[in-house]
Amino acid sequence: MALDTGTEALARLAEEPVDHRFKGLPPDADGLTVAELAGQRRNLFTGGFTTPVLALSAERLEHNLALMETYAARHGLAFAPHGKTSMAPQLFHRQIERGAWGITLAVPHQVRVARAFGVRRIFLANELLDAAALRRLAAELDADPDFRFVCYVDSVRGVALMDAALTEAGAGRPVDVVVELAAGEGARTGVRTEAECAAVADAVAGTRTLRLAGVAGYEGEVPDADPEKVRAWLRRLVALTVEFDGAGRFAGLDEIVLSAGGSAWFDAVADVFAEVPDLSLPVLKLLRSGAYVSHDDGHYREVTPFNRVPAEGALEPAFRLWTQVVSRPSAEQAFANAGKRDAAYDLDLPFPQAVRPADGGPERPATGITVTGLSDQHAWLRTAPEAELEVGDWVGLGLSHPCTSFDKWQLIPVAEADGTVVDYIRTFF
Repeated sequence: MALDTGTEALARLAEEPVDHRFKGLPPDADGLTVAELAGQRRNLFTGGFTTPVLALSAERLEHNLALMETYAARHGLAFAPHGKTSMAPQLFHRQIERGAWGITLAVPHQVRVARAFGVRRIFLANELLDAAALRRLAAELDADPDFRFVCYVDSVRGVALMDAALTEAGAGRPVDVVVELAAGEGARTGVRTEAECAAVADAVAGTRTLRLAGVAGYEGEVPDADPEKVRAWLRRLVALTVEFDGAGRFAGLDEIVLSAGGSAWFDAVADVFAEVPDLSLPVLKLLRSGAYVSHDDGHYREVTPFNRVPAEGALEPAFRLWTQVVSRPSAEQAFANAGKRDAAYDLDLPFPQAVRPADGGPERPATGITVTGLSDQHAWLRTAPEAELEVGDWVGLGLSHPCTSFDKWQLIPVAEADGTVVDYIRTFF
């Protein structure tokens, strides 16, 4: 599937009708296409949008895309940002335009979405054992010589299951796999010891349908992670790559894939991957961080590596969820009309940041306002004496955890600093 097909698919998104499926959009926009609504450049605050409504900052989104492009290039890293964060093909293409090698994904449905929009290179940071998904993958690889796909393997049995499904499907091209090294005992998936890694690699070599392309893992699962422990594990990953290369396990390849990198330790990945010695083939040092695209106002603001390397720049939180105060039962309490169906809450509760008065007055900081809990459709607000808040006011909330912010919204306005909505991002969860 070529990228021009992806361009056509993106164009069809712009022709999708605006209707009841999409939260927060102006009711009088029903019947317009997304492109027509975007062309009207309505204001988020005065253009008929209803609360709750999630918006992405146009300027901050562009800043984050540019920053990680520069970071990866500066450190000699290929970049395959994790698409599970946004599941937004428009953003996938913007990331690829910004130099990304491809897109990382986690499950077969996500691969189907990316392929439907023309993504040519996919790194599946997970094991793939589903026979139906493997049949589809085999057909796509055979039909499209430009399609590059890589996925994890972490067991001899998993290799056997993949081989059986691909053999039954009559696969012509072998599927590239990387042995996943676990981040430690008690971590998530992955092979626990180097000896077991060798056994899995031997199993791959014994098939016709699979090809060993490299090694990979996820340093975010290192138990009790700190810089020393994360770097120690990453050096194990590099040493395993060197060992496999020395044993001739990568013969016949054009390059060796070495991949790691979530959103909390990519500075450690850059440092350790810079230590990779010369091997028999070029090494594709593939970073997979995904949360950067929107960043956040909570967890990732605290753990981003840019806090440790401020000279490299800083990501900016791009999400703001606008909700309206619908009840003010006491001087200490208020309720707004956004809840668990609208806001991420798995890592932190939302953070009140701004208030826009119902009378149209100027936006002001959300001083003295705290979210203490979320119901399905309400935010519980505690208000200190200094809080200025009335029924009808809009409250702008910062969010924590991009992955569980995107997934609650199918069509997200992209707004400039003055509130002008210039685009809409479609998600597929």
